[in-house]
Amino acid sequence: METSAPAGRRQRGTRTVAILAMPEVQLLDVSGPLDVFAEANVQAGRPCYRLLVVAGTAGPIRSSSSARLLPDHVIGDAGIGAIDTLLVAGSADAATIDPDPAAVDWVRRTVPATRRHGSVCAGAFLLAATGLLEGRRITTHWAVAGRLAERHPGVIIETDAIHVRDGRLRTAAGVTAGLDLAVALVEEDLGRELAQKVAAQLVMFFRRPGGQLQFSRGLETAPAGRAALQEVQRWVAANPAADLSVAVLADRTGLSPRHFARLFQSEVGMTPAAWVEATRIAAARRLLEHGHESPKQVAAHCGYADADTLRRAFLRQVGVTPAEYRRRHAHAGENRLG
Repeated sequence: METSAPAGRRQRGTRTVAILAMPEVQLLDVSGPLDVFAEANVQAGRPCYRLLVVAGTAGPIRSSSSARLLPDHVIGDAGIGAIDTLLVAGSADAATIDPDPAAVDWVRRTVPATRRHGSVCAGAFLLAATGLLEGRRITTHWAVAGRLAERHPGVIIETDAIHVRDGRLRTAAGVTAGLDLAVALVEEDLGRELAQKVAAQLVMFFRRPGGQLQFSRGLETAPAGRAALQEVQRWVAANPAADLSVAVLADRTGLSPRHFARLFQSEVGMTPAAWVEATRIAAARRLLEHGHESPKQVAAHCGYADADTLRRAFLRQVGVTPAEYRRRHAHAGENRLG
C-alpha cells in the first residue's frame, strides 16, 4: 500500500523516487534510472514521478569518474517527504569498505514507509548492511556477487539476473541494468505500452535478452591450489581440446583419480569437471569474440564433440547460445554465426 503524504506528492498520482548516492557513486547508477523515470513523465504527458537524489552529507558528491553530483537532499531532511520508491546506487568501492552507518540507519528507518525499495549494482552492499536482505532474492554485479555472498550469507543472490523482484524489493545487476530495472518499474506503475515507448525513446531493450553472465569474466580465474594443481589448470587452459578426463588430469599429477578429484575440489573450490567446462567455455567465448570459425569448428577447438554439445554447455555457463553471444560481442566487421 502506498504511503500518502502531501510533502511527497506534488500532485495527485505523482510518486517520489529517491536515489541514495554515496561518495564514489557510479553516475550511471543514478542518471540511468532518473532518465527512464523522466522520460516516463514526458511520455505520459504529466509528472508521474518526482525525482530526488539524496546524499549522506551536505555538498557535492564525488563520483567514481570524478564528476560531481549535486544532491537535492541530505538524509534526514524533512523536505524529502514521503518516498514511494527508494533505490540505493552503487559505488566503486562499495565491496571493499564498510558502508556509512548513518546512511545504513536512514535506509533501515525509511524503507518500512516506502511502497518499494531496492538497489542498483553494488548498492546492494549498503542495503544488505541494514539486514533487510536476509532471506531475500536479489542480484548485483557479477564481479562482486561472491564478496556479497561471503559478507552476507543469508542473502540469496541470483548471479545471472539483470534485475530481480522479490515482494517490495527490487534489485538490479551492474550499472546499465539500472535502466532495465527502471523500465520494469515504469511498466508496473504505468503499463506496458508506456514503458515500451520509454524504452524505444531511450534506444534500449524493453526486455534485454539473456542474463548478465554473458558479460562476466568471473570464470576466467587464476590457477588455484598447490603447485601441481596449478600446473594442471594451466595445461587445461592451454589445451581445451585435449582429453581432460579426471583420469588424464590425475595422471599428470601422479595421483590416483579419486585422490586428485578430492584434492581439486578442496583446494580449487569446484570439481575438475566443472573447472574444465568453465575453462572450455572461456576459450569458446574468446573464439566467438575474435575469430571467424563456424560453430562446429569452435566446438572442436574447445573439446566438444559437436556444435550442439557446445551450445548446451554454453547455455549453462553463459545463459545465451553461442550464436547470440557472437552477435552481441564479436568485434565489428568480423564474421557472424547464423
